[in-house]
Amino acid sequence: MSLSLALTQFVPLAKEVDENKVTPGVLGFIVFAVMALAVWGLMKSMNKHMQKVDFKEAPDAKRESGAPSAGPNAGRG
Repeated sequence: MSLSLALTQFVPLAKEVDENKVTPGVLGFIVFAVMALAVWGLMKSMNKHMQKVDFKEAPDAKRESGAPSAGPNAGRG
């Protein structure tokens, strides 16, 4: 009951705002610019870290020595 009462009090406040004149304003631009700078910084950092990664896989010692590998059917009669 109290929730519906609270909502009915906010309805007149919403009616006072002209729907044609609502804009994000300077605060919206500042928030968007900060988010864009954060994404740019994160992508730059990720690029730096990805260049440090060595994608070459180490050779498997068992395969080079000629030992049979234990496959999924190994040990089954």
